[in-house]
This record gives sequence, structure tokens and C-alpha cells, in this order.
Amino acid sequence: MPNINTPAWKALLAHRDQISGLHLRDLFAADPDRFKRFLVELDGLLVDFSKQRLDEEALRLLIDLAETARLAEWRDRLFSGDKINFSEKRAVLHPALRHLKLGAFPSAENDVMPEVRAVRAQMRQFSEKVRGGLWRGFSGEAIRDVVNVGIGGSDLGPKTVVRSLSAYQHPGLRMHFVSNIDSAHLAKLLDSLDPRSTLFVVASKTFTTQETMLNAYTAREWLCAAAGEDWARALPLHFVAVSSAVDKAAAFGLPEANVFRMWDWVGGRYSLWSAVGLSIALAIGMNGFERLLSGAQTIDNHFREAPFERNLPVLMALVGVWNTNFLGASTSAVLPYNESLRFLPSFLQQLEMESNGKTVGRDGQPLSCQANPIVWGEIGSNGQHAFFQLLHQGGWLVPCDFIASAQSDFPLPGHQAPLMANFLAQSAALAFGKTEAEARSELEAAGVPADQVASLLPHKVFAGNQPSTTIILPRLDPFHLGMLMALYEHKVFVQGVVWGINSFDQWGVELGKQLAGRLLPALQGVGDTVGLDQSTRELIAWCREHGDF
Repeated sequence: MPNINTPAWKALLAHRDQISGLHLRDLFAADPDRFKRFLVELDGLLVDFSKQRLDEEALRLLIDLAETARLAEWRDRLFSGDKINFSEKRAVLHPALRHLKLGAFPSAENDVMPEVRAVRAQMRQFSEKVRGGLWRGFSGEAIRDVVNVGIGGSDLGPKTVVRSLSAYQHPGLRMHFVSNIDSAHLAKLLDSLDPRSTLFVVASKTFTTQETMLNAYTAREWLCAAAGEDWARALPLHFVAVSSAVDKAAAFGLPEANVFRMWDWVGGRYSLWSAVGLSIALAIGMNGFERLLSGAQTIDNHFREAPFERNLPVLMALVGVWNTNFLGASTSAVLPYNESLRFLPSFLQQLEMESNGKTVGRDGQPLSCQANPIVWGEIGSNGQHAFFQLLHQGGWLVPCDFIASAQSDFPLPGHQAPLMANFLAQSAALAFGKTEAEARSELEAAGVPADQVASLLPHKVFAGNQPSTTIILPRLDPFHLGMLMALYEHKVFVQGVVWGINSFDQWGVELGKQLAGRLLPALQGVGDTVGLDQSTRELIAWCREHGDF
């Protein structure tokens, strides 16, 4: 766990106090080359940290903090296949899923690549059949609709990528994602589908996830009803599974050839690079999927090789630590200025808050500092007409990540320049604000009477000094999207190391699941409510009276 009494931490606190009176205006005025000093470019990806409220000394001290936390050692353990997820006794080997080079990985003694490559080959063969119209349903129809049935990382990862890369999607396939146990999610979709041409991809590592399996069994009933007496032959033509539980998939009715394997070293929120990405391969083709992997591998290599002061995941992580632990931010906003990235904030919510949303360190002791902030976000152009008012004048410290692509993935004349103008304007406005003198000058220049100037002036002042990072992709293609998503993955890992957290377990998810399992029989009238709190007992009684169970 982090020790806030170490010299590295104390030095950061002292420097924070030393520069706390400086505004971003001051930092830019003091350094004409600030933008260049705080800019990192990698394979066309641009990341600008210059609007963050820190100077080069703060950055140097943050790197000292990372070194004190033995970041290089933990990074090496991650890539060596060490069981750094100690609470579940598992290695964390999602980098192996995007390892495209020949040879062993992570080592000759512990080489997982033969099985990874075998699953990739299986994904290629299957996706090419479906995309080419050669995989036929029970009535001989080609597949026209693909439904990914999963939840958590088995939904958010592939859904985010498929939506983000919709410009690359196969024109003959419609992609759908079902995660919610609320029947409204699946029922409305089934009403729009033809069972003769629909393929379901059931993604559950254990094949026991409640939400996923209830939706999967409901979909199976729908298909079998349509297939009639031919249902046993129809089932494997319309269902495949992504799972490590081949036996449970077989009990569901699927032959082993329909199962795309996962491994216990693939965490759900890091699984889109695995066979969980089968829906991605179906949407954009296996070549496109491997370009996604290649972009992620580029970040893996950069993270392993670049010095900390030019290392993008390290810099993103340390800036976040500075904002959270030294400037006092309790929240962070992700603001994509690209409609195709609509699901990215949701993906990052899970990635960051499920990984590092903890108050106990690896040693089992309470953390001595606050860890992960609350992550939220929305498409930036929509946010400008919703919550940006609070960002500008609400008085809260909300660090922001502004994300855009220089080229539109769906170009229409006259759209991209106004979009990018707003993208750049908002981060500048949040950083530099508007002083009272500037506001007064504007009002007077507009001919506003003096008495009205005095009354309007307090409402026209913007404090600014809101920190942000600007991320620009040259284009939203598979390669650069892979870079972006892997960049955030390693950012989370670095922060976990600094905070002393195991970023790869999620025990906090389990309590609600356990309670739901206890409450379900009571709601159905076959279980008791003994030992439950008063509120829950009364709510169960009310729901049984008014519900349709």
C-alpha cells in the first residue's frame, strides 16, 4: 500500500503547496514551450498533458513516486506471467492475447501462445464463414443478425469496439448486444429478429453468470420454438459460446466445436482481445480484429520500453494520481467528441472503478490515501448542452479527458471542422476561463449600459484552471482504437501499483450477487425472509403483492 509518509509523497505535498497559487494561465505564461514539453506522440496518436495543473518538477516527483512503488518491477511481473492477481492466484496475461509476434510468450517455460493462436484460427475460420454467407441457419438462410449475449466485460468491451468501428462493419450483418436481465432488453430485440437468420454468441467464462444465462436460455427457447421438431439440429447452427466451461456449454446443447475457449488468466474487463471479441471479428473481419490487437500490442511495447518521462500509460496514470491525491479531485470525466465512441465512458467506468475502486491494499490493510475517482462521461458535444455548465462555473474540480479523431469516420461536408472547433474550445475555456476584466471589456464593447455591466459581471466570469488531457487519434480505425483502449488498461495498472492495489480482482461485485441469490426464492414465494433487514422484508412483501413473478 502507498505510504504517505515516504519522502516521495511528502515531496509531492510540499511542491503542491508551493505551486497551488498558480493558475494554468501562469504555467503557460512562464513556459512558451509548455505544449511541446507536455506532448507525447506515438504512431499518430497525440496526447497533450499541457493543460494539466502541474509543472516539470511535479512530474519529476511523480516519477520518483512511481519508482518508489517499484513500478518497473511490477510491470515486469505483469509481462512475465507472474500471478500478480494474488487473491485469486492467477496470472494476468491479457497482453498475450494481442501478442502477434512469432515465438513464445510470456516465456518458453510458460508459453500460452499455442492455445491463443489456436483460438484465433478458430475465430478466423468461423467469422469468415459467417461473413461469407457460408454458415447457414436451420432453414438454409445466411446469418444476417448477430446477438452478443453477455454482461460486464463480455458486453462492454465488444460493444464499445463494434460501435466505435461501425464504419468498418460488414454491410450484411447487423450487430446487437444484450446484457440486461430486464426482459425489455431481450424481448424487444427478439421481436425484430428472424430466427432463421440469427446467430447468438453467448459470452460467459463460467457459463453460470445469472444475467447472461437467463437471456441465453430465453433466446434458446425462442429459437427452438421456431425450429419445431428440428430444434436439436438447429441449436448449434444458431448458438456459439465463449467460455472455459466446455461441459456446461455441452449441457446447454452445444458441441465442443461451437465453444471458443477462454482461460482463467483473462479478466472480464480485459477480455475483448480474446474470443470475447468474436462479435468484433464478425463485425469487422478477423483482419480488422488483428489490427485492433496490433494497436494494443504497440502500447504494450511502448509501456515496456519507453522511459517513464515519455511513457504514455505512466504519464496518464501519474497525472491521475496528482489530480486525485494532491489536488483533491474525486471525479474524472471522459468526453469523446466522436459519436462512434459513445460507449467508451461506460467501458472505462468498469475498467477503472472495478479495478481500483478499493479501500484495502495488497497487504490487506486500509489504504492511507484515496484511490480511484468516480469515472463518468458523455459525448462531448451533447455534454456542452447538459452538464458543462457545472464544469465551467460549478466550483468542482473535475479533470477531463477530451478525445477526438482528426478525421471523421462518417464524413459529411461541413461537420468535422465545427466539431473539432468545439472540442478544442471547451478544453481551452475550462483551462483559461475568463477574468473579470475580460468579461467587463466584452460587455462594454457590446454596448451594455454600465448598470447592467455591474449586475451581469458576476455571471460572466469563468474561473478556469480546470485540468484536462487532450487525446487525438488521426482516425478512428482498428489500430488506433486498440492503442487507445490498451493505453487506458495500462494506466489503470500503473495507478494500482502506486496505490498498492490488486487491480485484477473484484470481490466487491460478489456481495450483491450473493444477496440476490438469497432474495430470489423469497420473491418467488418459495423461500423465507428470516434474517433479512426490515426494509428488505417489507419491500419483498410489496413486490410480491404488486409484481408479476
